[in-house]
Amino acid sequence: MTRKPGAPMPAKLRALIHSTAGHPARQVACPHCHAPAGKPCQLRTTGRLLPEPHPKRISAWAQQTACCPHCQVEPGTPCHDEHRPRTTVHTRR
Repeated sequence: MTRKPGAPMPAKLRALIHSTAGHPARQVACPHCHAPAGKPCQLRTTGRLLPEPHPKRISAWAQQTACCPHCQVEPGTPCHDEHRPRTTVHTRR
């Protein structure tokens, strides 16, 4: 049994479908497993792809895109606790 290929898809539509799949944190590279932007995170030992991004990747994405309501820092600036830097962002960010 052979299968007929589907109708051709416009490049704009294909990009829209692929860009909305998965967590929005995939827009940035993962600092934990070094997965490039747009690719899913993977286990460093086995290379198995993960359905959800690592917490450090989510933190990096939040830091690049959102202002923090807790410590009032601008996008791109790391969160802090009374002028002591944090390794992750505040939960509300």
